[in-house]
Amino acid sequence: MTHGLRARHEAILVGIGTVLADDPSLTLRLVEGRSPRPIVLDSRLRTPPSARLLARRDCRPLLVCREGGDAERLRHLEAAGADILSVGGGATGELDLDAVLAALAGKGIASLMVEGGARVLASFLASGLVDEIVVTIAPILLGGPAPFSAPRDSGSGLPCELSDSTIETYGRDVVIAGRPIWRGHDKAL
Repeated sequence: MTHGLRARHEAILVGIGTVLADDPSLTLRLVEGRSPRPIVLDSRLRTPPSARLLARRDCRPLLVCREGGDAERLRHLEAAGADILSVGGGATGELDLDAVLAALAGKGIASLMVEGGARVLASFLASGLVDEIVVTIAPILLGGPAPFSAPRDSGSGLPCELSDSTIETYGRDVVIAGRPIWRGHDKAL
């Protein structure tokens, strides 16, 4: 199912934490189609030049960093196989997601799958920059930050509810999907 979702998108986005922890290739393997272009939110260009996604032959991954990043590090990563996109930062020092999406649109990327990790998912949800949510619930408990928690000032629960929702099972996993109806956001998606 996840690879089917990847096949529907032009690009797939993860954060630098996912790259450092899992070293994913972010390719399409279990269904027919073209692999989406990998995009990594990497504000300080910490992607290792040996990362598997940099060795992809079908397309160059796009690393999104803050403007004014380390020029030498940028050159090493470009030589290793990456394209670099510099954008402005938000008030907290993280990448401005609105600026990231605008820059990706400027590069012709019209469909983006945000696959993770937890901080990236939480940031996109808190910003209301999601037009479809697919959550897989597996019978396993993992630690770490809660990716689906509400912003601190929004009260309890998620900042949205799902419309047109579906619930399906894949083996032992339960998948819930739907379109968010945002409360307390001025984003109209």
